Amino acid sequence: MSITTQETEAAGIGVRDRGRSGRRKRLRRSVAGLLFVSPAILLVVVFFLIPLGSAAWMSLHRWPLMGEPRFIGLDNYVRMWSDSRFWDALGFTIYYTVVVTIAIFAVAFPLALFVQQPNRANSFYRTAVFLPVVVGFGSAALLWVWLMHVDNGLFSPAAQGLGITEGRFNLLASYNGVFWSIIIMVVWKTAGLTMVILMTGLQGVPSDILEAARIDGASASQRFRRITLPLMRRTIALALTLSVAGSMLAFDQFYLISSGGPRNQTLTAVYWIFTQSFVSFRLGYGSALSIVLLVILVIISTVQLRLLRDPRDAR
Repeated sequence: MSITTQETEAAGIGVRDRGRSGRRKRLRRSVAGLLFVSPAILLVVVFFLIPLGSAAWMSLHRWPLMGEPRFIGLDNYVRMWSDSRFWDALGFTIYYTVVVTIAIFAVAFPLALFVQQPNRANSFYRTAVFLPVVVGFGSAALLWVWLMHVDNGLFSPAAQGLGITEGRFNLLASYNGVFWSIIIMVVWKTAGLTMVILMTGLQGVPSDILEAARIDGASASQRFRRITLPLMRRTIALALTLSVAGSMLAFDQFYLISSGGPRNQTLTAVYWIFTQSFVSFRLGYGSALSIVLLVILVIISTVQLRLLRDPRDAR
């Protein structure tokens, strides 16, 4: 065997060894990465995928609280089409979602513009606006139930004492009173989170681009429309998706403040699912309603993300 042949074989062996070593390193990295994300995967499986699979399986049964479940196929989904109360509740939920999302952004965006500059006063304002976010929805709803009480609350006696109204009034006695009271409560409760998200997006807009546009003669409104808003697409998409998803799943405030009234006019989709599942004990039918609501929410979120997709993400 010539020296050249020996050198060639040795070089080939070296390349193969390096190849095997590289594959082993990539395998170790993959295993290490899998170990790092395994707690999150376990949480998703235990608290999302398994419950989702259980709900889908229950939706195919007549599943009473007591007794043996009976397989009925798609009967629960067929029955849903004639459930006018569910469709009314879904329509109200969509209407509520549109109104409350517009209201939250109408309050949160100006606040984000106001407090985006880092200074001591703005730090106080950020904290003050964000504080209601840490209060649970149940606690916030109970607080507003007390504030709206006719005799022992704050709004009605204060309005009478200030001469705004001749007598005391009950905000919970009419649809408009209940609906707009809940809208105000939800905006007070959640606008701080949306403000922080939007403020983060505003602070991420490069100041040199804004300064260059100002030097070129662009007005403040033009800089906001042509530079700030396009660069905040991802931030707005995140805030909008969170707001819409949370509003579509609204339950606590309507359960505690209005109990779906007056005359079931503020009955939300989740409230109706709760009623069917844990009041009427039709667990299979409630599971079917839950699956349909999940599909609707996924469709809405997908449409939102596509409409607000950053052009850079399409490339």
